[in-house]
Amino acid sequence: MSVITEEMKKDLIEFQRQEITEHYIYKFLAEKEEGENKKILLEIAEDEKKHYNIWREYTGIDVEPDWGKIRLYKLVYRIFGLVFTIKLMEQGEKKSEERYKQLAQKIGVAEEILQDEFEHEEKLLSLLSDERIEFIGSIVLGLSDALIELTGALAGLSLALNNTLLVGFAALITGIAASMSMAVSEYLSRKSEGDRNAVKGAFYTGSAYILTVLTLVVSYFLIPNPLIALSISLFNAALIIAALTFYTSVVREADWGRSYIEMLGLTLGVAAITFTIGWVIRAVFNIDVEV
Repeated sequence: MSVITEEMKKDLIEFQRQEITEHYIYKFLAEKEEGENKKILLEIAEDEKKHYNIWREYTGIDVEPDWGKIRLYKLVYRIFGLVFTIKLMEQGEKKSEERYKQLAQKIGVAEEILQDEFEHEEKLLSLLSDERIEFIGSIVLGLSDALIELTGALAGLSLALNNTLLVGFAALITGIAASMSMAVSEYLSRKSEGDRNAVKGAFYTGSAYILTVLTLVVSYFLIPNPLIALSISLFNAALIIAALTFYTSVVREADWGRSYIEMLGLTLGVAAITFTIGWVIRAVFNIDVEV
């Protein structure tokens, strides 16, 4: 066995804690899944436990898992589903890769564990399935359309009508109609391609659309000032965009910052254009609707 310095031992204890923590997380996920997913997750859990035991031979101590991290990932799983949770975990593991490589120069087993993580877990992850990932295109379609269309409509109507309740009801009715239209379009599109899950795709698209509509228009029923209501609506839109782009960037392993800026820019750009149109319409036609 290699000579372990105090600095190396600190790293090994941290790796040990990481491995046992992930063992419990994967074990929890396996308990919630069935069939092939359950089998895969149990294999990964045992793999992490094996790595923990290897590091224990070097440190000579038992290490408690990070229970706070375990609780966090349990919550993430319940909200975002299986594949997102695992992809997020994998991102955290990638941050340790460089330290593993440095350690491998002194302890050969570190390279073996790192290679095992690469080959074994990537192979298992490719077999995982999650309905939310399968229909992510439908969800993104509903959210993105609702964000761009509704923020644009709200911006234009806010200045043109100057009446929060009227704007709120107009946007709500428009949004409900648009969500149904989007759902039907998604259904027909999938149906024409022979997709057996056309109904589910339509459900995800329509649901994502209507939830976004409700989030954007709620301020108009609570605040009398249309510009303040619009500001809150745009803030809510920015939060939705942040959550949506973060989710898709984790699942697709893309650049979150670039995706966020691009989608936020498009949404605010449309809002600015329609706001200007609303101002022109109000000025030209002398519209002044009071509460």
